[in-house]
Amino acid sequence: MDIRDAHGIAEDVLDEVTGAVIADRQVLRTTLTGLFARGHVLLEDVPGTGKTLTARSFANALGLSFNRIQFTPDLLPSDVTGTSVFNEQSRDFEFSEGPIFANVVLADEINRASPKTQAALLEAMDEKQVTVDGETHELPTPFFVIATQNPVEQGQGTFSLPEAQKDRFLVKQSLGYPGKEGELELLNRREARSTPLPEVDCVVDAADVPQLRDVPETVRIDPDLKEYIVDVVHATRNDNRVEVGVSPRGCQRLFEAVRAYAVLDGRGYVVPDDVKTLGQPVLAHRIMLTPDAMVDNVKKRDVVEDVFEEVGVPTVNRAAKTQQ
Repeated sequence: MDIRDAHGIAEDVLDEVTGAVIADRQVLRTTLTGLFARGHVLLEDVPGTGKTLTARSFANALGLSFNRIQFTPDLLPSDVTGTSVFNEQSRDFEFSEGPIFANVVLADEINRASPKTQAALLEAMDEKQVTVDGETHELPTPFFVIATQNPVEQGQGTFSLPEAQKDRFLVKQSLGYPGKEGELELLNRREARSTPLPEVDCVVDAADVPQLRDVPETVRIDPDLKEYIVDVVHATRNDNRVEVGVSPRGCQRLFEAVRAYAVLDGRGYVVPDDVKTLGQPVLAHRIMLTPDAMVDNVKKRDVVEDVFEEVGVPTVNRAAKTQQ
């Protein structure tokens, strides 16, 4: 599969999802970038904005298996990963898979669960496997987590995600409220069908999805743009409002994300605007602010925005780029 084919499939998937979800297409494109870049996505928003529908719609459009895990304070790690069950016939313990064994897993309201249960996702998200009772079990391929959480301001009865967990997410973003026209369209769509949830058709064979995720590896990125990414990451570490800047893992994830984003745009090369477009959703949640900055109500997004204003944008020689 080449870039042109992958771009066409991505557009078909986005068309299908936007037919079900009233949301900014750019937000949905960034979510799909997470899948193409072999990462995971964290959606932070108030209830009722379409987070669950978004995850289910992507799974259906891509022909992938889907499981939803409702995180609650009493949820146990074994409720996520699975557990060993005694088989009376064989007189032996057998592993019973948990809901995490699916291609697309929706971890709904992840910050309502205890830190111990949240940590059950760490190995799965990073290594695509789970270990139960000393035995390792491989997860399906592809494996893609879309987690949702309530905003920090609505943190009553919630547990903040630890930094190690947030760093596992390639992208963090918000769907936001639809505009007036979007909400009217939502009502019109509901009026035109007899079921509460819209149907999303499969537009690609599930067996082709791993090939889609291989295509970004062919995207060329200019050495100046690599240096640009590193300069941006280093600038987050040197900002006096930041206690802990973007990690080396975050630097690599931005590199992977911009290559995937170029594929979604139908290009075989990365441009500076790709880095700037994905800077906020990929980098902001990886920053830890100083206590003084938090007291001053400094936002992580503001830090990232200031960093991009300070770091010089390289001039890329388009003539040197390879063809798509």
